[in-house]
Amino acid sequence: MSGVWVFKNGVIRLVENPAGERKVLVHVPTGEVISSYSSLERILRGLGWERYYQDPDLLQFHKTSSLDLISLPRDFSNFKSIHMYDIVVKNPNIFHVRDNM
Repeated sequence: MSGVWVFKNGVIRLVENPAGERKVLVHVPTGEVISSYSSLERILRGLGWERYYQDPDLLQFHKTSSLDLISLPRDFSNFKSIHMYDIVVKNPNIFHVRDNM
């Protein structure tokens, strides 16, 4: 995760993309940039991930063969690099995060 630590009014916080740069999640085998949850879900289902409907505020996926759970904000506009890196870690060599060009 990249960003800049900002100290203001006695509080320190990480500003993820200070210059407005955006990260994108890329499906490595096809080179497809993930631009919606429907395209992400299609790929995850092909990898054996299933929807998990426990929390109505989140879009979640799990694999029956593992304890891994991917939790995403319901609104794709809130899909941040931290969520992307979670997907990358749980699906090595399948996804990659890069700067949006």
